[in-house]
Amino acid sequence: MNEPDVELPAPQAGVVAYFSMEIALESGIPTYSGGLGVLAGDTLRAAADIGYPMVGVTLAHRKGYFRQTLDDRGGQTEAADPWDPAGLLEQVPPTVTVRIEGRPVRVRAWRYWVEGLGGRLPVYLLDTNVPDNFPFDRTLTDCLYGGDDYYRLCQEVVLGLGGVALLRALNHRRITTYHMNEGHSALLSLALLREETALPTDNVAQAWGRVRRQCVFTTHTPVPAGQDRFPERLVRQLLGDADATLLLAADGLPDGELNMTGLALTCSRYVNGVALRHEEVSRGLFPDYPINAITNGVHAATWAADPFRRLYDRHVPEWRRDNLYLRYVVDVPQEEFAAAHAECKQLMLSEVERRTRVRLDVNALTLGFARRATGYKRADLVFNDLDRLRRIADAVGPLQIVFAGKAHPRDEAGKALIRRVYEAAAALRGRVAVVYLDGHDMGLVKLLCSGVDVWLNTPQKPHEASGTSGMKAALNGVPSLSVLDGWWVEGWVEGVTGWAVGDDSPTSTASAAEAESLYAKLEQAVAPLYHSRPVEFARLMRSTIALNGSFFNAQRMFVQYIGNAYIPQLAARPVRA
Repeated sequence: MNEPDVELPAPQAGVVAYFSMEIALESGIPTYSGGLGVLAGDTLRAAADIGYPMVGVTLAHRKGYFRQTLDDRGGQTEAADPWDPAGLLEQVPPTVTVRIEGRPVRVRAWRYWVEGLGGRLPVYLLDTNVPDNFPFDRTLTDCLYGGDDYYRLCQEVVLGLGGVALLRALNHRRITTYHMNEGHSALLSLALLREETALPTDNVAQAWGRVRRQCVFTTHTPVPAGQDRFPERLVRQLLGDADATLLLAADGLPDGELNMTGLALTCSRYVNGVALRHEEVSRGLFPDYPINAITNGVHAATWAADPFRRLYDRHVPEWRRDNLYLRYVVDVPQEEFAAAHAECKQLMLSEVERRTRVRLDVNALTLGFARRATGYKRADLVFNDLDRLRRIADAVGPLQIVFAGKAHPRDEAGKALIRRVYEAAAALRGRVAVVYLDGHDMGLVKLLCSGVDVWLNTPQKPHEASGTSGMKAALNGVPSLSVLDGWWVEGWVEGVTGWAVGDDSPTSTASAAEAESLYAKLEQAVAPLYHSRPVEFARLMRSTIALNGSFFNAQRMFVQYIGNAYIPQLAARPVRA
C-alpha cells in the first residue's frame, strides 16, 4: 500500500528528497561515522519539527561503521558493529532493481520515522541483502565506507539509482528537489536524466538542464583528496556504455574519471558550503561554479543535555519550537547555569570511571576533544610541549583532558594519532590526567559535549569545513578553545563564547605557533577564569548559549535551506558574488 503521500502534505515548494550516504538516526542504529551523518540526521529532525515535507534516503549499513577497541597503548582494532533492521524498522513493500555490470541487483528498503514537533517524516534505508541477489551483491549495503573502488561505486549506484527507483515505486510523485548531502549520491542525477531522455529523440543537453533545476548540493569537502573519484573504465564496466555516454554529455567524465563532487556540482541549480570560510575555500577549489554558504547547525532538543533542557523549559519554554528564544537566557541567574553544568559534569565523570576505572577530579578544569581521529584534526597539538602543560597545571590549577574518536580502519596516520595521545597520557600521569574513551557514538558525544568545561578543537586550516561538535557544546554552555577555522570563525567572540587559538588567517599556520597560542590562552585566560572566577565563568557559559546556541542550530540552518535552495522561485536568485 503506497501511503507516503498521505504522510507528506506538500506546500507550494513540493517535497524534498534528502540523499546521504550516512544518517545518524539514533545510537542503536550505527549507520553513521561522524559529523556528516549527524548533520544529516539533525537536518531531518529540524524538518520534522517545522513540518516541512521531506523524505530521507540512505543505505542500511547492516554491519555498521565499525566497533572500536583500544588496547593499553592506544592500538585500535576494529570489528563489525552489526544490527538487524527487522528488529527496529518496518520493511516497505516494493523491491526495486538496479543493474550492475548488466546483472540485476534487487534493493529493498526499511523505513524509519523521524518524529518532530510538526509531524513525522520517513527515512528509507536501502538494503541489498535479498535472497535473489548474488552473494557479493548481498553485501553491498553492509559496510559504511568499506571496500575498494569497485565496492564503493557499487554502493553509490545503489544509493543514487536505487534511491530514485524506490521513491518512484513508493509513489513519491511530488518531489521537486533532490538534495545531495555530499557527492556520494550524485548518481541520482543519472536516474533523473534517464527519465528526461526516455525517447531516442530527446535532447540530452536540454534534459540535463531540466535535471539541474531539480537538484541542490551541499559540499563538505575542503580538500581535493576527499572527493570520490572512479576511473572511466570502471564506470563503463558497472554502468555500461549508454550511461557513460549520458554522463559524458554533462561533462561528468572529465579527464577519464568520474568525480562525484564534480558531477554533483554540474547537475545542481544551487550549491553551498557549510560555513562562510568553507564557501571561500570551495570557490577556490571549484572556481567554475557559483557556491554560497549555509553554515551548519545542530538539533537543539537532541543535543541539549537533560539538566539544560530542564533549565530552558523553566525559563524559555518556547525554545523547542523556536530556538532563537535561547537568546533570552541572558536573564537567567548564573548560578543556575553552574548547577546544570555541575550535574552534567558529574554524569560524564561517572561514565568515564565506569569505562576506564579512572576517577577524574571534579574540580579540575576539564577539556574535551571528541572528533574523528585523522591527521588534520590534530588531536595531539595540545601535547606539543608536555613540560609547558605540566607547568600550567602546577601554576594555575588542576587540568585534565578527555578524548574520544575513531580512526578509519585504513587511516594508519589516524591510528598513530590515537597512540600518541596514549603516549602523552603516560608521560603526564600524576600531573595532568588524560583519558581516551573508545566507542565514539551519539550518546558519548552528548555526554562529553555537556560534561566538559571547555571544548578543544585544533584542526589544521583550512581543512575544517564546518565542525559541529563545538556547536553541541555551546548548547550546553560549554565554551570553545579552538583554531579559527570552519564554523568557529563565525561563532568566536573572544572571552564571551570562548577563545581563539592562533590568528584569523585562512591559511595554514605552523603547529608550533598554534600550540604556543593554545598554551598562552590556557595559562593566562581559560584556567584562571575557571579556577579563580567561577561567577564569571558561569556568565561566559550563559553568553555562549545566548549567542551561539541560539544561532548555530539546525532550525536556523533548515530555514535557510528552504529560502535559498528548496523553494524554486526563491532559489532562482543569483548567489552572493
